[in-house]
Amino acid sequence: MMRATRFMRGAPVLKNFINNKLVESKATTFFDVINPATGEVLCRSPQSTPSELQEALASSQAAFKSWSEVSVSNRVRVMLKYQAIVRDNWDELARIIVKEEGKTFVDAKGDVFRGLEVIEHACSAGTLMQGETLENVSSHMDLYSYRQPLGVTAGVCPFNFPAMIPLWMWPMATVTGNTHLCKPSEKVPGCVMELANLASKAGFPDGVINVIHGGIDTVDFLCTAPPIRTISFVGGNQAGEYIHAKGSANGKRVQSNLGAKNHGVVMPDGDKDFALTSLIGSSMGASGQRCMALSTAVFVGEARKWIPELAGRAQKLKVGPGDKDGIDVGPMITKDSVARVTDIVTKSIAEGAQCLLDGRGFKVDGYPNGNWFGPTILTGVKENMTCYQLENFGPVLVVLEADSLDDAIALINRNPYGNGTAIFTASGAAARKFQHEIDVGQVGINVPIPVPLPFFSFTGSRGSIRGDIHFYGKQAISFYTQTKTITSNWNPQLKSEGSGVNMPILGKK
Repeated sequence: MMRATRFMRGAPVLKNFINNKLVESKATTFFDVINPATGEVLCRSPQSTPSELQEALASSQAAFKSWSEVSVSNRVRVMLKYQAIVRDNWDELARIIVKEEGKTFVDAKGDVFRGLEVIEHACSAGTLMQGETLENVSSHMDLYSYRQPLGVTAGVCPFNFPAMIPLWMWPMATVTGNTHLCKPSEKVPGCVMELANLASKAGFPDGVINVIHGGIDTVDFLCTAPPIRTISFVGGNQAGEYIHAKGSANGKRVQSNLGAKNHGVVMPDGDKDFALTSLIGSSMGASGQRCMALSTAVFVGEARKWIPELAGRAQKLKVGPGDKDGIDVGPMITKDSVARVTDIVTKSIAEGAQCLLDGRGFKVDGYPNGNWFGPTILTGVKENMTCYQLENFGPVLVVLEADSLDDAIALINRNPYGNGTAIFTASGAAARKFQHEIDVGQVGINVPIPVPLPFFSFTGSRGSIRGDIHFYGKQAISFYTQTKTITSNWNPQLKSEGSGVNMPILGKK
């Protein structure tokens, strides 16, 4: 969480979004929203007051009473309008992301698009929400089930995907009949605010989507307020563990995506150019600030001969502000993030890693206040080194070697994280062995960042998630609904038999 500061004049202060209106906060502490390429304070995000948090929650509760009774067909029609209006404002949303988060414009458009795909999938709710039926479980008795909404849902969003992650949450939450209370990252709140504004234009009724700002105080409110039924979180381990523990202790369903250490296994029979290009792009893109970044390469056997070629490819990447043409790697989100990655690289070199390419102290002409860190490659890495033990979350590729595919699989399975992994090979047998034996939730075969499309679900595993129901896709329907099962008896000759104290035996007739 960012540190809150006392109010300072000059930068505009964001408002909360409650009942489809911008509501000015009476906060006394604020978070600076900073352009990471320039250091400019763009605006300030308030720590919403307790009364403002309660106002937003009351709005969500009131809206649930009517929204949950709206037919699925009409909820889908609102969602269809929403996907059209988000698509129409695609570029503007991407520009907000570039300014606040630092991504390149093309990457920011991809951020919006992956969220847009979830909106599109939410439009299938009429099919996704169908229950089950079985006729004549006993004479004249039928059994059937419905999926019903829960009530108020909440989302806590990270900085690195200002569009995609909130759109993992509220389209699926609201199309199933719930209302949603969203806390955007205090570092990048602008995109969520615009997404909420577009939702109101698409026809979401007052209170169905509310946005509240803040840091740990707002998180604690979401974790403890009794009317909130679910919490969705994506972000770092410390915050994610905290939210899962506190939310669960207060009786809420919690899905909490945490950290990752994603390995890319390079086999000697793989396509060298494709594998090396994939490793560089998937580790350096978005400055490595992706939970699915392929940040760790494992070269197997003779493939280790290709390792020296990584540096030349990475050196071709252009670092700079995301709003300029031709940029490949933008700034990191904060100066603290730069300092953290710098420390990890420095410690790892002291531990024996070789620095094939060093991005520490990187400078960009004309942008002296930007949060720059250049592409970095560490080779000769061992499992006990700092750069392997920690999630770097910067443009750093960590390179290990293995003698065989079995050794590579064992290495990955020893790692506590299970978000994603990939193998680069021309062998169907090797690919089949890898996908079967690897203990990771999302596997790519010649695909460097294997994020499933929305008709599946985001299935990171082990130390990368807390909670057992995943984001978007069919699993999101389960997360945001509860099942009601009805057993009906319409026997035209209803009569009691005996005293009725014994358990009935269905299906005996």
